Amino acid sequence: MKDRVQTALDKIRPALQADGGDVELVEVTDDGVVKVALQGACRGCPMSQLTLANGVERVLREEVPEVQRVEPV
Repeated sequence: MKDRVQTALDKIRPALQADGGDVELVEVTDDGVVKVALQGACRGCPMSQLTLANGVERVLREEVPEVQRVEPV
């Protein structure tokens, strides 16, 4: 599952990089929790929770149905 999550993140990455940010996969747990670290401009952005929920988590759940939730670390 980790490889599929990484592939899905690679699809999201260009949009984040266009705004000066990025996302790094930290861990995928056995129970479907994906832990990511927002980087660059995304790290301190007040909109980062919205980006995480409406962007990263939405795409990951579409691409990898086993994903239960995404958590920032």
